[in-house]
Amino acid sequence: MPGKRAFNGASVGLLIGSFLIFVLEVIGLINNYRDPWLLALGVVILLGSVIAAILIVWLIEQSNEIPKGFKIALLISVPLLMMVGLLEKRIGLMLIVIFSLLGAGVSIFNIAHFRKLTLPRKTIALLGFGIGLFGAGAALYFLMIRGLEVKPILNAAKLVEDKITPLPFESPATPGQYEVEFFTYGSGKDRLREEFREGVKFETKSVDGTAFLENWNGILGKYRTHKWGFDFKELPINGRVWKPKGEGPFPLVLIVHGNHPMLDFSDTGYKYLGELLASRGFIVTSVDENFLNFFSLIRRRKVLEDENDARGWMLLEHLRQWNEWNEDTAHPLFGQVDFDKLALVGHSRGGEAVAHAVMLNGLDYHPDDATIPLGYHFNIQSIVAIAPVDGQYRPGGSLTKIENVNYLTMHGAQDQDVFSYEGLKQFERVSFTDSVYRFKAGLYISGANHGQFNSGWGDNDAHASFSGLLNKKQLMEAKDQETIAKVYISAFLETTIHQIDDYLPLFSDPRKGRNWLPETIYLSQFQDSKSQFWAGFEEDFDVLTLSNAQSAKGKNLSIWREGEVWQRYGSRGTRALYLGWNYGEFGTESLDWDAPNKPILPETILANYTVMLGQGTFMPDSSSVLIFSLAESGESPKPRGKGKKIAKSNEKGDKDSKTKLEAMNKKEALKEDEIPLPVLDFTLELVDEQGQRITFLASEFSPVQRLIKSRVLKIQFLDEKDDTEPIFQLYQFDLKKLASKNPKFRVESLQQIRFIFDQSEKGALMIDQIGLMPSFEMGRYNDY
Repeated sequence: MPGKRAFNGASVGLLIGSFLIFVLEVIGLINNYRDPWLLALGVVILLGSVIAAILIVWLIEQSNEIPKGFKIALLISVPLLMMVGLLEKRIGLMLIVIFSLLGAGVSIFNIAHFRKLTLPRKTIALLGFGIGLFGAGAALYFLMIRGLEVKPILNAAKLVEDKITPLPFESPATPGQYEVEFFTYGSGKDRLREEFREGVKFETKSVDGTAFLENWNGILGKYRTHKWGFDFKELPINGRVWKPKGEGPFPLVLIVHGNHPMLDFSDTGYKYLGELLASRGFIVTSVDENFLNFFSLIRRRKVLEDENDARGWMLLEHLRQWNEWNEDTAHPLFGQVDFDKLALVGHSRGGEAVAHAVMLNGLDYHPDDATIPLGYHFNIQSIVAIAPVDGQYRPGGSLTKIENVNYLTMHGAQDQDVFSYEGLKQFERVSFTDSVYRFKAGLYISGANHGQFNSGWGDNDAHASFSGLLNKKQLMEAKDQETIAKVYISAFLETTIHQIDDYLPLFSDPRKGRNWLPETIYLSQFQDSKSQFWAGFEEDFDVLTLSNAQSAKGKNLSIWREGEVWQRYGSRGTRALYLGWNYGEFGTESLDWDAPNKPILPETILANYTVMLGQGTFMPDSSSVLIFSLAESGESPKPRGKGKKIAKSNEKGDKDSKTKLEAMNKKEALKEDEIPLPVLDFTLELVDEQGQRITFLASEFSPVQRLIKSRVLKIQFLDEKDDTEPIFQLYQFDLKKLASKNPKFRVESLQQIRFIFDQSEKGALMIDQIGLMPSFEMGRYNDY
């Protein structure tokens, strides 16, 4: 061990060398950046380092006063509490303090010992014990309550729902005409589940997943093999089947779960969907892929890395098995399946896997290894992705793109597992290239979480042992969430597989199904193969140019740009138009924006954005619906400085003023944190080539939905921090109905679409996909 003299020399050498290097760095920065103020910054850093070093040494010296026993207890308890699924380090720190105070308080309450203490020490002891008791009680209460309310959010679409006529049909969640039989098929030798052992109706051969699975090896792989009784070379084809009784053939629907604890079997949780769809004429199989899931404390590790292509491939193997039965004249299932009508439904990782299945289905060889033959080529018509992940597997290092398949995705705003609406990324990567009518749709649901789409997963998305740490106050009831899934998935399959138009309008506007759906905030995305777009904002970086229109222009905007759409988990994979306005920069503080009749603003300060169509582009006709996607961006519409002041404002008399909107915006007798943010609205103006105009409010379809905010953890209330991301809502306006406002207006010669921000003092919006689609009244499938 070096002596004291050597340590002193080392200290001097370390300080001198570090000081010289630091001084040279500061001099170099001053020379490179031509900024002498960097010298002051260097001095501040130097002084801060000295003070921090002295403070740390003092703290270390003070720690020597702490008894050895408490140090050992502290060092043991910290890693233990960090290993517990507390979801937040501050909770672990709070528990250390509480347990320490309680233990200290109990230890001194020996009568003989307590009497010897001085009055100050007695006071401190009692105070510490009291704080510990209070903390323990508060922690217990914190765990027991369901949760806390966030600031309320107005349901913008509901405010004007009386303008939307609900569909007059029976709910697609109503059981159909068929009796349902249930059976299982599988290996016949499953060691964990009787229904895939002696209970199987049809035995199946196992498949070799060597080419698709990595990391089924080592100690963890041996444990997995020991638990299941097979390895990756003998993956079972197990399924739970709900089948309509009667003459076939019937469409076939495969449902696959996601990455849940492997021994808490997930395939049982879709019985509610299986029974409903089978009663409506679909054969439904819940596919068992539990053996690909995580287990025990390693739940967050990728035990089987990049395994989602295996999940998709397993679905194709199930289709292959059904096809063998369907073509075997001696088999009881001969001719029971219509292989021109196939659909896949996936949840979580299964929601990503169904897209991989479609991608792999169209290939002869695996995209990452052409030595692996595929060649399935089944006629998969439709896929549903429930709260999916995205990019767990990347074929060829890229994200999966699929074409000519109907796509539905849905996601809950209170999802505590997949925090971001990942299904919209795949939504952007679905394209239609042939003449067959297809569509893609999305549904964002306030109050829905991740697990309640599966009846076995429940409300603990984080798999936390102490689930009381989760804020469940915002969650809807599990039965309501299942109802939403039944309505949308049943309607989607009736529409895309049975090709019935009746339910199609539901996917562009959930209010069409309000007689069937629980009340909450829904945001819908929709695009079909007949939609055409003047502006998608993907073409270049020039804000004045548009892909299928002459040009664009903006005026008096505080925000105007085109850019990527960012979600909580990165880019959505598309660009949009960002617009903002703030009349505070023009000195309009005296204007009353809360009044039913909005102030009239002069053109010199009126914020607006115009799309000019010009010649040579597609034009609407009497069956056209004007569409665009819209979301609040969540950014601040910062003023650019002071402009001209308005001495006095006039107010326009909108006789059909938004009485219902204003009534729900009243602020009487409400605390500030109980006041919902006011709705955002704006004016749209259409101009034809003769200069004839139609003017209407966006709220004729719906006011702008303010961002849906959630707090999935109770601790977030201490930070007052919300989880949110911008989600688009499709806006649609029937041009034939709008034209009745001005009989001289010619829809077929539309020249300008103007967004005029005259209904709210300030706001920031995202707009995308401005274009046309045919009216639903014209029908879709009967055109082919």
